[in-house]
Amino acid sequence: MFETVIGLEVHIQLNTATKLFCACPTSFAAHQNRHTCPTCLALPGALPVVNEEAAIKAMRLANAIDAEINEASRFDRKSYFYPDSPSAYQVTQFYEPILRNGTVTIDLEDGTQKGITVLEAHLEADAGKNMHEGSISKVDLNRAGTPLLEIVSAPDLRGVDETLAYLKKLHATVRYLDISDANMQEGSFRCDVNVSIRPKGQKEYGTRVEIKNMNSFRFIAQAIEYEVQRQIEAYEDGVYADEVWQETRLWDTERQETRSMRGKEEAADYRYFPEPDLRPLMVTEAMKAAAKEIPELPDEKVARYVETLGIKRYDALVITADKELAYYFEAMLDAGAPAKPAVTWLTSELLGRLNKASLPITETPVDAQTLGILISKIEDDTVSGKGAKEVLDYLMEHEERDIDGIIETLGLKQMSDDGAILAMIDDILSANEDKVAEYRGGKEKLLGFFVGQVMKASQGSANPGKVNQLLKEKLAE
Repeated sequence: MFETVIGLEVHIQLNTATKLFCACPTSFAAHQNRHTCPTCLALPGALPVVNEEAAIKAMRLANAIDAEINEASRFDRKSYFYPDSPSAYQVTQFYEPILRNGTVTIDLEDGTQKGITVLEAHLEADAGKNMHEGSISKVDLNRAGTPLLEIVSAPDLRGVDETLAYLKKLHATVRYLDISDANMQEGSFRCDVNVSIRPKGQKEYGTRVEIKNMNSFRFIAQAIEYEVQRQIEAYEDGVYADEVWQETRLWDTERQETRSMRGKEEAADYRYFPEPDLRPLMVTEAMKAAAKEIPELPDEKVARYVETLGIKRYDALVITADKELAYYFEAMLDAGAPAKPAVTWLTSELLGRLNKASLPITETPVDAQTLGILISKIEDDTVSGKGAKEVLDYLMEHEERDIDGIIETLGLKQMSDDGAILAMIDDILSANEDKVAEYRGGKEKLLGFFVGQVMKASQGSANPGKVNQLLKEKLAE
């Protein structure tokens, strides 16, 4: 039996207005090489200036994960030559990062929790982007200099489930903090996965293999599963030392396999040395104050939903995993929807319809206030649950938002008047005296028959709960 050991290096693009060391915009999808200047092009004589906003956003993450903030962090040059790096080095924080020793708590499938140590997170400038068109390669340097926060975990993760739980928790956290849009398709949230195996019970780590630049939860899971199996087979075949060595690999989505990219570089290969053009980044009291301005985070929301609203922990975890979903849920409550029905109507009814239409919650045609009002109409017996589903279907296709008007138009308003329902009950009991006698003789299953007859007579408009109550009272006389 083997144990999988995983550590992650997660790169998030900070959503600052300008780049880390210059005033160029960071907007995505601009025309190639439009947002560049002498500094991010590394032209001779151009000097960098640190973006204070980037530092504050990094510090907000530190406060969210209880990490230590380094009040005098430093920048270093990491030497490497790639076409997308105009300077032939990257400015990063190797020796003195801005934060250290944080913890991200993940929820496991068995209901327990586990703390994953964040060893450090450091600010660094992103590279540009290589584009390949047939036999021609081009470089877009719009992204060069965009502020990155690289978040390095300890090798605390054991397998795919823990890895995905950590990544999703971190993804949600940075989005709640509004320090990154964390858009994986645009490369704003990507990671390098370090994978190794070892026989269960062995303390020493196995040979670590890095899978580079992953930006999809599904691909990350597939790559880990493949790489773990590759390493196990090599170990069992007696060729572990020959086939598993410290290297950087890529995930080939077409072949569904990891492929060797290059030998894994060590710190010495990058020839780190202090950045001569930048002074230490000194944290001021004003920066500390700004970094403390953080919203309610997922764990805090889960605790409040469970303790104050009385919903199940599993449902609270589902809702808070997505910032927009949580805010939608809370807007439903503000509109008058009780918490427990709101959970069901959001996670089952609305999300079911959105998934069918391939729409995210941010593009829902039904706003939170409208859905909240609809749920309140179920609670006050204006419409049945079944009828409310018809109303929701109508709302998905039409712009009208007058819930009472829609209920009337669709003929779904429930009859809750005791007098009208009792009149129908009297007629049905008079027409079925034999069945009334059987019910009173102990055949209580006939209650369903009577309920059905009343609902039929009312053309489905009678309140089923009221019908059940009044029927039982009548039959007990």
